Amino acid sequence: MQGEAVLDISTMNSKQAVFFKARKRFVAYGGARGGGKSWAIDRKAPLLALFYQGIKILLLRRTYKDLERNHVRMLEPLLKGIANYRRQEKLFLFPNGSILELGYCASEADVLQYQGQEYDVIFMDEATQFTEYQFETLTACLRGANKFPKRMYLTCNPGGVGHEWVKRLFISRKYRGSENPDDYEFIPATVFDNKALLENDPGYVNMLNNLSEGLRQAWRDGNWDMMAGQYFSEFDRNIHVIEPFEIPKHWKKYRTIDYGLDCLACLWIAIDERGDYYVYREYAESDKVISVGSEDILKLTPKGEEVIYTVAPDDLWARSQETAKAKADIFRENGLGLLKGSRNREAGWVAIKELLTVKNGESRLKIFSNCTGLIECLPALQRDEKRPTDCMTEPHEITHLPDALRYFCLQYISPAESPVKKKAVKWTDDYWEDYENADEEGKKLLIARRGNPFE
Repeated sequence: MQGEAVLDISTMNSKQAVFFKARKRFVAYGGARGGGKSWAIDRKAPLLALFYQGIKILLLRRTYKDLERNHVRMLEPLLKGIANYRRQEKLFLFPNGSILELGYCASEADVLQYQGQEYDVIFMDEATQFTEYQFETLTACLRGANKFPKRMYLTCNPGGVGHEWVKRLFISRKYRGSENPDDYEFIPATVFDNKALLENDPGYVNMLNNLSEGLRQAWRDGNWDMMAGQYFSEFDRNIHVIEPFEIPKHWKKYRTIDYGLDCLACLWIAIDERGDYYVYREYAESDKVISVGSEDILKLTPKGEEVIYTVAPDDLWARSQETAKAKADIFRENGLGLLKGSRNREAGWVAIKELLTVKNGESRLKIFSNCTGLIECLPALQRDEKRPTDCMTEPHEITHLPDALRYFCLQYISPAESPVKKKAVKWTDDYWEDYENADEEGKKLLIARRGNPFE
């Protein structure tokens, strides 16, 4: 009889026990491979169904194949005599009226099948394989006019298309709008917490130990700055992030921007005598028209701070059919003259990788710790599987500041000169003619490239 069947959870480890007891609205569990995530879901979901009569639960994986392999095959024998599996409907029906529905979202559009549905509890297994849009759409399904708990349980590893939003909510804890920090809980677990796996398959740890540095830190240790598919695997906060200091006056200073209504991003970069790069200020705001964005950037540049030029993507020079004006023209009219940057994405990313390369414990690119957006976004960029030397353009919101850095790194930059005054360089007649015909931004660029004839 069904009432005589037993759901055994006696082998759960201490981290799984914390997961079982978690009561926050959004609970994430895992962060590394082998932490016993699937085992925990396959027990917690049925326990909730048995405890709350008539509760409706949804368990999701990204693909049906993963759902079948990781859950259906485990749950059928586990719930034999406890719940009836209706294969056609893909759900387990419990004698008390509770339902455990199984689903998947292989594409963005698949999540729309749940729009308008109500669930008391939703499990997202391997949440970093889901997009933020899918997650947000599903949160709207977490409702119902009953007294059942309304919760979403997520399991996760670093990497995947959803890496950044999971990291933001549960690791970095950077909340937006009405997101309440008290609604979120993260329970870290690694293979070393899973005693059953260690005893039954000790070779699994050796496999994790033999991975490359980035994968090992992500999959074995749960390091969210190192992930599978990470483009800038060179990035190390301990080396590339430094505390702010006053930039010497003689260092050369530049700006670089990426513009769209979804985000206007700007970085301020200084170059020292050795040719090392220092990102010392950042700006990233959405819904900024050019006039307002230009004003913001100019206000953030202190009076007396001489910026040689501001690099921008070349698409800002495309003229509008309606006004015959380019966005670059509007920037210039609002006091921010621009230098056209290169559109070569792959060369730009490789240039950044070169600057991030660590030699003798140092790199040529350093980022002030107050530039939190770039520090979060740069290591979050993932390699494009189809073009390994390029970065993925999704999630799009993390690309703006790195794109601005990319445009800048493709420009020819010379090191800062010593503050000791040098002899003025001699220009040819052609140089002087170019100078006289150039606007103010062009004159600055000519001096930066050919030397200052007025010193």
